[in-house]
Parts: sequence; structure tokens; C-alpha cells
Amino acid sequence: MGQDYYSVLGITHNSEDAQIKQAYRRLALKHHPLKSNEPSSAEIFRQIAEAYDVLSDQFFDAEGSEVDLNFGGLQGRGVKKQDPPVERDLYLSLEDLFFGCTKKIKISRRVLNEDGYSSTIRDKILTIDVKPGWRQGTRITFEKEGDQGPNIIPADIIFIVKEKLHPRFRRENDNLFFVNPIPLGKALTCCTVEVRTLDDRLLNIPINDIVHPKYFKKVPGEGMPLPEDPTKKGDLFIFFDIQFPTRLTPQKKQMLRQALLT
Repeated sequence: MGQDYYSVLGITHNSEDAQIKQAYRRLALKHHPLKSNEPSSAEIFRQIAEAYDVLSDQFFDAEGSEVDLNFGGLQGRGVKKQDPPVERDLYLSLEDLFFGCTKKIKISRRVLNEDGYSSTIRDKILTIDVKPGWRQGTRITFEKEGDQGPNIIPADIIFIVKEKLHPRFRRENDNLFFVNPIPLGKALTCCTVEVRTLDDRLLNIPINDIVHPKYFKKVPGEGMPLPEDPTKKGDLFIFFDIQFPTRLTPQKKQMLRQALLT
């Protein structure tokens, strides 16, 4: 690795999946460009996201960097029954969910031998074809892929889609929200907003209205693909963070009084 991704997240090399997720979420919320006023927040957020992508790939992606996931619990002799489903989170970026992608996950399951006491471990690759527009909470079920044995009906394995935090957008259903900082002067006199989309297009959106604190601009068809029809998309909503000046000279105050109060 070009840098120590563990130190970026403030964790050790022995950290488990849950600790990686917890550290990423805590730091991402702290340094998110929409929440932090620090000039370096965007770069810090990028580093945090990159570190999480690399380290979480060890648990969720294939590409030769898999880690075993042991599912289920061995049943002893007795009545044949099925273990309860085993659920795991599948963290995906907005880009993954915009374009669709393929995730390969290696699982290790125990196979109980005929004697009912000893077992062997067998590996298997599960493939998830992520479709464009899948929403958070989408469940992908692999039936009867859990532990096996003479008195066990293997449990189902269920992956639940979770969205990673994004540096530019927040998603709600099929819509994307974008917050644009704007100086007070431009808020009062019109401007153009540049938005870099998930598919790397640069939108130039003219704002010809006076931008007040409750104002937003709707851009139709620039949101997320619809799961039922990926050729159609939700909308993009642009909100504004109006930047007020921290001080004004007496002359500027007088000019503003004349312009706004007469």
C-alpha cells in the first residue's frame, strides 16, 4: 500500500470488520465537507474514504483480497431443522449503485461429518450482481448456503445493501441532494452552479432567482437510476449554504442600505 490506511482510520492492523466500519463512520461524519468548515476537510474525507474502500474490500470484494466469513453454528444430532438466516451488511458507494457492479464474496462454511462430531471447512465464492439504482436496504438472499450437516438444513445467507457516505451527494430514494456554498452577493444577483455528476459530467446550472435560505433548485433527471427502469432517473436538488461576510466597512454598509432599504 502507498500509505498506512490503518493509521488514516486510527485503527490497528488487527482491527476487525466492525471496528473498521465504526472508525470510518465516526471520521467521515466529523470531516464530511458538508459538515466541517475546515479547508482541509475535503482532502481528509477523500483519504478516509480511500482507506475504507481498501480495507473493507478485504472483507467484501474478491479481486484476490478476500477474508473468510464463517456462518452459522453446528447443530448436534437430533431433529433436522434450519438455522435462522445469517445477515451481513454490503457497503456500496453511490457510484456502485449508479452504474451497477459485480461483487464477489468468499464464504467459509462448516460441513458436519456423518459421525456428527467432526467437521470440515469448505470455501465458496458468492457473486452479487448489483443492479443500477438499487436502494439502501435491498436484500440479496443466497438460499441454504450456511453450515451443512446430517441434521441441519443450511441457513440462508442474506446481504443487505448499505450506502457509503459520499463527499458530494446525499441520496433520498431516487433523488440526489447537493449543497452549494454561495457568497451573499451572488445569492442576491444570480450565478451559475457547477455540479460534477456521478458519471463525471459537469453540469452548469444557471440560478436566475434570488437565493434565500429556503430556496432550492430542482434539476429533473439527474438523480439515481430507477431500479425498475434504469433508463429513467430521479431528480437532483441543489440547496444553498449562503456565506455572509464577516465584516463590512462603513462605506459598504451605507451602499447596502441605499441599495436594499430604499
